[in-house]
Amino acid sequence: ETEPLTSKRDVSDCNEGEDCKGNRLLVTNPKSALRLVEDGNKVHPSQADKGEAAQISNGYSGVQSSVPCNGMGEVEDAQCTAPAATTTTTTTTSTTCGAEGQQQLMELEDRETWSKKIDFLLSVIGYAVDLGNVWRFPYICYQNGGGAFLIPYTIMAIFGGIPLFYMELALGQYHRNGCISIWRKICPIFKGIGFAICIIDLYVASYYNTIMAWAFYYLISSFTAELPWTSCTNAWNTGNCTNYFSKDNISWSLHSISPAEEFYTRQVLQVHRSNGLDDLGGISWQLTLCLLLIFTIVYFSIWKGVKTSGKVVWVTATFPYIILFILLVRGATLPGAWRGVLYYLKPDWQKLLATEVWVDAAAQIFFSLGPGFGVLLAYASYNKFHNNCYQDALVTSTVNCVTSFVSGFVIFTVLGYMAEMRNEDVSEVAKDTGPSLLFITYAEAIANMPASTFFAIIFFLMLLTLGLDSTFAGLEGVITGVLDEFPHVWSKRRELFVLGLIIICFLGSLATLTFGGAYVVKLFEEYATGPAVLTVVFLEAVAVAWFYGITQFCNDVKEMLGFTPGWYWRVCWVAVSPIFLLFVTCSFLSNPPELRLFDYHYPYWTTVVGYCIGTSSIICIPIYMVYRLIITPGTLKERILKSITPETATEIPFGDIRMNAV
Repeated sequence: ETEPLTSKRDVSDCNEGEDCKGNRLLVTNPKSALRLVEDGNKVHPSQADKGEAAQISNGYSGVQSSVPCNGMGEVEDAQCTAPAATTTTTTTTSTTCGAEGQQQLMELEDRETWSKKIDFLLSVIGYAVDLGNVWRFPYICYQNGGGAFLIPYTIMAIFGGIPLFYMELALGQYHRNGCISIWRKICPIFKGIGFAICIIDLYVASYYNTIMAWAFYYLISSFTAELPWTSCTNAWNTGNCTNYFSKDNISWSLHSISPAEEFYTRQVLQVHRSNGLDDLGGISWQLTLCLLLIFTIVYFSIWKGVKTSGKVVWVTATFPYIILFILLVRGATLPGAWRGVLYYLKPDWQKLLATEVWVDAAAQIFFSLGPGFGVLLAYASYNKFHNNCYQDALVTSTVNCVTSFVSGFVIFTVLGYMAEMRNEDVSEVAKDTGPSLLFITYAEAIANMPASTFFAIIFFLMLLTLGLDSTFAGLEGVITGVLDEFPHVWSKRRELFVLGLIIICFLGSLATLTFGGAYVVKLFEEYATGPAVLTVVFLEAVAVAWFYGITQFCNDVKEMLGFTPGWYWRVCWVAVSPIFLLFVTCSFLSNPPELRLFDYHYPYWTTVVGYCIGTSSIICIPIYMVYRLIITPGTLKERILKSITPETATEIPFGDIRMNAV
């Protein structure tokens, strides 16, 4: 039923409106559209559709495309090219729509890879170990009863976070595509997940980098002989400012405010100049300049691809551990540190009955490990085919969780010290949770250490490095997803696309740079990421395990690693992880959190706005499903079957020959 390899038909026979499969066009090309490679581990994505297999003389199959080519010789979603090889000659044969189609395939073959394995590991660790490990995990742990939070956190990590972390690394490495185009090879009807991920990443970039701008402001302010948040004699201080670290015998009253808190709220954020979300006030030009400089650093770190960012993370991923160790040693020697450690480790069992504790645990593990953000898919897609992603998943996720746990000791030793100095209980020390626990508690502790200026500089520099590599990763998830989906538009214009993306993120951050920007950050943090990411990861797990098939996925892993995932991973992927995610998502929707920041209680209408923000990303999923069913020809049953069947094949290495996995 197929055209012989000796067919004399001309390339021009592939006319506009006709498809390659219909023409049965096979052209012998001595220059090889799909070359034999010396590196057997280097695998490139094939864009050939599943079609009728033409048996070649060596017994392998060349898969013919059923995607039509246009008059320019280009292909919309899949290349009209499929590999074939013989054992008797180095000449390869390919089905093609013309010279331009071959050129486009060659571009896809030249996919960037990591320079070294350690670049990939440091990038993933730098992405997973971010500001959330230092400020989000401790304050959530503090908010949910200290040690009691470690139980649901560990359970969600074992049965939810780590299995899905491993799954995304395996998917990205096998299919070598970003978060959008990868669904053509898994389950096309779920392609909206990729668009939802990109929107979530943009939301995160809009407020996450603002927190780094706060840290940058602190860093600049630290280059003084006396740190500005150590005294109550500054222009921004009020009559309630109480410096209980002074040599005078100062008593701490109910209305007392530390100089560190006033510096944070009245000088950095200037929230006193805003009445809330309905009156955000003007834009802080100081924070705007800080954010502009941060985005400039981000642009020149990622504009050339992973080969550039892979070198930057050698500093940004390792430097924070040195500082954390220094702070841990210093915190352990402070008077009263044992009180904070005891509060940290002693569980409050009643907290385990509260749904919000489990919701926070799930949100934290997914926010920290990062499944559902498209980053793991993007980073793994630049790996070699036989890279041991199973080992990578265990190492990086373990490093992440241990870092969170150790950071808790760094935080709670300081909380115990502050409680000792104020003669109060640990639970009363930090009235506000969130980034303020970091910018007030840490800053105040550092200010009272010997060589405080030095410690302040390296500490806030650490915060910047923690945030930068996470920003690199989040934006790379969007960049890889879009470039893989639209290679004919952006493959040669990466620098221009990255510049446009950075500008969009900067403009989207303007609301968080206002005097009431801290209220916006809190709103985005609660609604734009938590429930949306949980929903995305749930649907992703269902699509892979139930539609693509757990057996097929495990076979893919075996193709790469040489062994099949065990029953624990299968059970987690098929049942345990989706059930946990569904439960937590439903619990959040039924019991939305009551937001409060400083003395501001969020009005009811902000809950509606929050749900709209969260829905704006995941609404892409059902919209694309409907769109997919509409454009697919056939009866409803045929449309559904076609929409859940992989469109394109993935090439796998077989010695020095690339074969299509169909």
